[in-house]
Amino acid sequence: MKKNEYGLFTAIGMIVGIVIGSGIFFKSDNILIATNGSITLGVIVFSIAALGIIFGSLTISELASRESKAGGIITYAEYSYNESVACAFGWFHTFLYYPTLIAVVSWVSGIYICMLFGIEAGLATHTSIGFVVMIVLYILNVLSGKLGGYFQNASTVIKIIPLILIALAGILFGNPSEIKVDDVVHMQSASWIAAIAPIAFSFDGWIIATSIGHEIKDSKRNLPKALIIAPLFILIIYVLYFVGISIYVGPEKIMALGDAHVDLAASMIFGPWGAKIILTFVVVSIIGTVNGLVMGHVRMPYSLAIRNMFPNSNKIKLVNDKLGMPIYSAIVAFIISLICLIVHYITQKYNYLPNGDISEISITVNYLLYILLYIKVLKMGLSGEVKGIWKGRINPILAMGGSIIILFGSFSNPLFIQYLLICGTLLIASVLFWKFKRKNV
Repeated sequence: MKKNEYGLFTAIGMIVGIVIGSGIFFKSDNILIATNGSITLGVIVFSIAALGIIFGSLTISELASRESKAGGIITYAEYSYNESVACAFGWFHTFLYYPTLIAVVSWVSGIYICMLFGIEAGLATHTSIGFVVMIVLYILNVLSGKLGGYFQNASTVIKIIPLILIALAGILFGNPSEIKVDDVVHMQSASWIAAIAPIAFSFDGWIIATSIGHEIKDSKRNLPKALIIAPLFILIIYVLYFVGISIYVGPEKIMALGDAHVDLAASMIFGPWGAKIILTFVVVSIIGTVNGLVMGHVRMPYSLAIRNMFPNSNKIKLVNDKLGMPIYSAIVAFIISLICLIVHYITQKYNYLPNGDISEISITVNYLLYILLYIKVLKMGLSGEVKGIWKGRINPILAMGGSIIILFGSFSNPLFIQYLLICGTLLIASVLFWKFKRKNV
């Protein structure tokens, strides 16, 4: 594959572009309801929920600075443990994590595109539009990896514009007296804890930048930088937006209006066309998220194949000389995502997953798998290989804490055990495949 295709900004843009989707625009009312209208407590909740991404990124950056072979998280698992664990990580990301997220976020893009153009539509239309978005982005990234990177950079810049504008409007024209520190001291209930898990999910996706690590200029320097800069930037943007919209519209009004508070804020700032302007930004945000996921996914079968960890590896690892891309890897990735989109459509149509979707459990299990990598960095810190108490001990411990918080947040899902069994079956199958492959080789 082509080397040095992407710069530091693309790596940062990929993380920011994937993590910041549509969710943040509509989370403020949920957070304020959970914190009983306390803006201060809401900021604290955001900070706690960010533990998983910030300290996770800081911890993984230690592995990224040591290994730059194709595969990202597969490489780190191989470096930290062995080929069996690496194969398990790779299969999980290839068959469940990436494609379920791509399927769900593509479907969401269909919903918001219909909203933007005033189209009255149902599940079938939303899914069909999502399919078109998905196939266009797969083709874009196959025909030109650099073009996919440019789109990621552009969509990242575009999606943070409304967040910054609303934050500035609140800070400049809002009512700062709405921020009351006493709220935290006199909080009678611990119900605010319920807001941590959903916010944590809005921070997910940061690990995907590691999938293009081998194509980033000076990867061992730039990827760790991206893994540190991007999460901190995201937290700052999220907090500024939350505080800005809360003091601009008012906590009570936001809680009363629900998701409609975004339309009100947009109209107050941008005038009658405000809601349309915000919806346009949201659509760009969602498509940018799908693009970042696709950028990572097209490379996953290839990364497994170069290690003989994928069926028909000799063909999957072929790289097209003209395009500099593994075409067969991209085709396989697209087919897997398409299957997941069909499964998502069926589960939504027949309500097999009430109040949920097929991506939820893969996110939770992914954070559980991260713990294995955090333990490795902690061991490196204890042995002195990673210098400094923060880098080698405190960061991985706090990263593990963030993963556990997300795990607890998933226990309330009535299908948690069934989801876990599906993921466990895939992980076991991957290990058995690798053992069979290695034996035959």
